[in-house]
Amino acid sequence: MPSIKSQKRFLLFSTLIVGMCSIIYELLISTVSSYFLGDSVRQFSIIIGFYLAAMGFGSWLSRFFTRNLMFSFIWIELTLGIIGAFSVPLCYLYFSFADYTGFNIFVLGLVFIIGTLTGLEVPILTRLLQRDQLESQELSDVLTLDYLGALVATLIFPFILIPFMGVYKSSLLFGFLNVSIGLSNFVFFRSMVPGGKHRDVILWIVSLAFIALIAFASFRANEFIEHWNSTVFKHPVVYNEATSYQNVVLTDNGEEFRLYLNSAIQFSSRDEYRYHEALVHVGAMQITQVRQVAILGGGEGLALREVLKYPELESVVVVELDPEIVRISKEFVNIRTLNEDAFSDDRVKVVNEDAFVWLMENKTKFDLIIADLPDPTTESLSRLYSISFYHLVQNALNSNGLFVTQATSPELSPNAFKSIEITLEEAGFKYVYPYSINVPSFGNWGFLLASMEPLAFNMRGELDLKFIEDESFQHIFYFPPDLLTGDVEPNRLDQPVLIEYYLNHWRDLNTEKK
Repeated sequence: MPSIKSQKRFLLFSTLIVGMCSIIYELLISTVSSYFLGDSVRQFSIIIGFYLAAMGFGSWLSRFFTRNLMFSFIWIELTLGIIGAFSVPLCYLYFSFADYTGFNIFVLGLVFIIGTLTGLEVPILTRLLQRDQLESQELSDVLTLDYLGALVATLIFPFILIPFMGVYKSSLLFGFLNVSIGLSNFVFFRSMVPGGKHRDVILWIVSLAFIALIAFASFRANEFIEHWNSTVFKHPVVYNEATSYQNVVLTDNGEEFRLYLNSAIQFSSRDEYRYHEALVHVGAMQITQVRQVAILGGGEGLALREVLKYPELESVVVVELDPEIVRISKEFVNIRTLNEDAFSDDRVKVVNEDAFVWLMENKTKFDLIIADLPDPTTESLSRLYSISFYHLVQNALNSNGLFVTQATSPELSPNAFKSIEITLEEAGFKYVYPYSINVPSFGNWGFLLASMEPLAFNMRGELDLKFIEDESFQHIFYFPPDLLTGDVEPNRLDQPVLIEYYLNHWRDLNTEKK
């Protein structure tokens, strides 16, 4: 039998590991939920609240565990391990057929179970250590190591797990660790677990069965993800990577390929030229000499391709947060062909930085700033559509410079579109021109062009364009009455109402599809 000192050390080591595992499950579920539903602050806030409440409930339940504490602890770890391991796979599976409300209920139920089991751990571990009349200073080590485990988990989650393993395999890995801790404690403290030989056989069978199940799921993880992708995405998935910032998917059916970020389509090779010509040229053609340009976002190089069509251009800065997007766009032959190898142009400078931070530090003045940013599904994205952000844009423009931004769909999310428009006005732009075009992959899509001087809207005939022409200007600024919306608020940094405007309709649309 191990010495008392060895037992204490092993229990404290167990505390460190279980502290890591529990926080990782919470982070994984919150991340997956925000991937699928957007509004990361709401998702993390609600999940953390339910998780903490469940921990409190688990701590309260621990008072009923008065006998066979080691036996109880082992079974808690085995149960927590198998549920935690399959928490993300179950979220993936359930999302395939659930509506918004159903998915939220499922996630919160899953979090409550994990939180309850987690809440049982520390009280039982503490009482196991107190069994040996542990001194108060040593008793504090239980909480210290539990909190230290949580710190380690929060550090490795964004810097190691997400970039190198992704959420799916990470949940399986930490589920395996949880089960292993349960099995290790059984082996180490066998004399403290009542039940005899029959007990040993059951625990071994259950532990090895759980480990085998997790190992099988890990071995088939890529196959599962590919199958899941085939049910979610229209075309076969040819590239799938979780970067430090988002999940990147490329699909290709031989005739058309698409880029998705966090399951939201960014472009289709079939019709992206419509979107990017409208984004770039409606504004750029109103500038006498387009010399200095900044593109915020647009790491796939398609807006850049259009900007490079201006012969007088001297320099263009592409501010893309995720370096992997630029790397893929340089190396993936389909995208590189589509963007016409735009990143190899000597006039192009790529900056891997958050657009908000970059604008705060920028000293250059630009003739044209283009915001080719993802839709405002999270607080971090919503701030790139805020009054504060547009103030920074103004400061980076020449006196006669122009700013243009994609502004979601005025048909599918009219309140969001209108909110971005009045946010630009609130930020001080004297003239804001809303316009929209039809992009078959997106539907009716909106843009906003902002300036300090009125624009006459002229064409430049020497440009090689596929979609924008003289006749286009006769209708792209027209909005039928059924697209007009009621009163909405501007989007502020501390009050990101835009997220709610944007997500409300998409939630309803998702529910209708389900």
